[in-house]
Amino acid sequence: MRMTDVIERKRDGKALTGEEIKALVKGYTEDSIPDYQMSAFLMAVYYEGMSDEEVAALTDAMATSGETLDYASLGNKTVDKHSTGGVGDKTTFVVAPLAASCGIIVPKMSGRGLGHTGGTIDKLEAIPGFKTDATKEEFNTLLKTYGMAVVGQTQDLAPADKKIYALRDVTATVESLPLIASSVMSKKIAAGAKGIVLDVKVGSGAFMKSADEARKLASTMVSIGEALGRKTIALLTNMDQPLGYTIGNLLEVEEAIDTLKGEGPEDVTELSVQLVARMLMCTDESITFDKAYETVKAKLLSGEALEKFISYSESRGADRALFSSFSSLYEGVETIDLYPEQEGYIHRFDTQGIGRAAMWLGAGRADKTSQIDPAVGLKLLKKSGDFVSTDTPWVRLYVRKGTSCEDTKRLLQECIELGAAAPDTLPLIIDTVTA
Repeated sequence: MRMTDVIERKRDGKALTGEEIKALVKGYTEDSIPDYQMSAFLMAVYYEGMSDEEVAALTDAMATSGETLDYASLGNKTVDKHSTGGVGDKTTFVVAPLAASCGIIVPKMSGRGLGHTGGTIDKLEAIPGFKTDATKEEFNTLLKTYGMAVVGQTQDLAPADKKIYALRDVTATVESLPLIASSVMSKKIAAGAKGIVLDVKVGSGAFMKSADEARKLASTMVSIGEALGRKTIALLTNMDQPLGYTIGNLLEVEEAIDTLKGEGPEDVTELSVQLVARMLMCTDESITFDKAYETVKAKLLSGEALEKFISYSESRGADRALFSSFSSLYEGVETIDLYPEQEGYIHRFDTQGIGRAAMWLGAGRADKTSQIDPAVGLKLLKKSGDFVSTDTPWVRLYVRKGTSCEDTKRLLQECIELGAAAPDTLPLIIDTVTA
């Protein structure tokens, strides 16, 4: 196979075979294909796209470029949940134990945050003593013991994706639907779960700003999963405002614990139950959504999922007593309430801007070398559609004592738009995409 021929055919909008795509990925991973040729190929894909068959072949080639995990001994009950990223998204800490309490096995490898979106691993590490790395043997033991394992991503899974993504990042080819979909799904396929439930975020705090864009991405990822033998369901969910009230590592863990106690925000609770209901449907195609939803909601109210998360956390090094109160972990932190500059109904948030404000306080990373402060962040006191006046605070800042945050306060005031009348708002669950 001559690489120039492959580039030329894709440039001209012609389809590539699975074998050609496999050889391309293998060659680039093993350094026999240079960056400049792979860059040309990626740009050709950016402009010409790929068929469903090509995207599935690309995903499979990247997924099998390194180690793959197999849970055959655990049956068909393994289901992974993936979110495309948003602000205040703490559902993993509710979904994993809730799904496990329903008999689903949840093998989850998660990453760290960068920019305005928070990382699952950073949030878990806000819990003192919590260990987020695991050997393969430890990972399997956690799955068998607790029905869940949430650990940091290993470098051995889908190494081709990591290398190709780094090249996309410097060649202006990140925003390509086939390349986005194959990147996400290659890691999910390599991670080995038999079912995959995707939470595709839509709105001002999401990568996909419109429902049409998000629907195309969701459809492509569902098609990939099904083509590669995974039962796959996607939800399009609203990220025009942060999920829940809190943005920040410890704050989000605390809100997730409240949700497991049955005392959490309505949107976090509803989305978590909806996601786990779809996970249950991945393991049993005969179950209806209504029955799955009813089963999951009952498990949440029983308290079993809360105990599952606490016992799992204890096994990873956390102190059980901590889960009764997190107050000691906010030592050295003060709160500052921010008031709107005029009265009115909240029409919209710049959710990405709110995420950036939390990052400026130290809750996220501006770059990979940034250090995170687990106890700082934001708590929304009002949400979309609420009425606010100049004597009613709309957001609370958690900051280190003595820290100047005037720039952050100015940014936050630019992130809220008010109107004279109550607005129409998108529903939390915008759409469901299946094969």
